[in-house]
Amino acid sequence: MYKTFYGFHEKPFSKTPDPRFLYMSAGHREALARLQYVLEERELALLTGEIGCGKTTISRALMDTMGDAYHFCFIFNPRLTALEFLRVIAANLDVETPSTAKDCLLGEITEALYHFHDQGRCPVIVVDEAQLIPDREIFDEIRLLTNFQLDDRNLLSVVIMGQPELRKIISAPLYEPFRQRVAINYHLHPLSLEETQEYLDFRMEVAGGGAGLFSPDAVQRIYEITVGVPRKINAVATNALLTGFGKDAALIDASIIEEIKDELSI
Repeated sequence: MYKTFYGFHEKPFSKTPDPRFLYMSAGHREALARLQYVLEERELALLTGEIGCGKTTISRALMDTMGDAYHFCFIFNPRLTALEFLRVIAANLDVETPSTAKDCLLGEITEALYHFHDQGRCPVIVVDEAQLIPDREIFDEIRLLTNFQLDDRNLLSVVIMGQPELRKIISAPLYEPFRQRVAINYHLHPLSLEETQEYLDFRMEVAGGGAGLFSPDAVQRIYEITVGVPRKINAVATNALLTGFGKDAALIDASIIEEIKDELSI
C-alpha cells in the first residue's frame, strides 16, 4: 500500500524492536554506553523508562554490539516463582534439564557459569518488564547471582529493565541489599521535539525512503500528542502515512495528524 507510494522498501514504523531502526538520541546513546560498560565490568545495571521509550530495542542493540564474547539470556515475563526464575536462567545457560530442587539447580547454574568462563564468554541475564516481578524473593535471587565470581571478576552480568514504577518498588528499605549491588542506574526519557523530527526522518531513511515527508507543523502535532514516546510516534506516523496514501498526499501535514488523532488510543 503506502510503502510503494512513499518509496519505502519496508515499513518505517513497525512495532518490532529491530536494532536497525534504533534512533540514537542523546539519551539512547548514554543508556547503551552505560550498559556496555556494565557488561565489560560484569556488574548489575538498572534501566528504566516509560512504556515505548526503546528499552527493549536498546537491549537488542546491546547484544548486537557486544559480540560473541557474551551469551545473552532474556527473560521477558518475570511473573515467576523464585524457583521458576532460576530454572529459566539455567535453561538459558544451556542446562539441558534444570532440576526442580533448588540446591541441585544452583549447582547446575554454577557449573554452567564456569563452563562459559572456560570458553571465554560472559553470560548476560536480561530481565525485561521487571516491574512485574511478583515478590522480593526474585530480587534476592538476582542479587545472589552476582555472588558467582572469581577472585578478580564476576562470572556474569545482569541487566534489569522496567517501567518507572520499578524505581518506586525497589526504593523500599527492604530492597537496600539489592540497590547496593546496582552499579549503573539510568532512566531513559522521551524524545525532545527536535529529536522527534530526527527520529521520523531516520526511520524513513532506514526503510528506504527520504527525509522531510512530515512537515514541521505535523511534527509539532505528533510531538504534542505523543510527548516524544517512540512507540506512540510509530502509531501516529503509521496512521498518518495510511491516511496520506488514501489522499494521494505527497506531504504529511498537520491537517492529516488532526484527522487521525482521535482514532488513536494514546
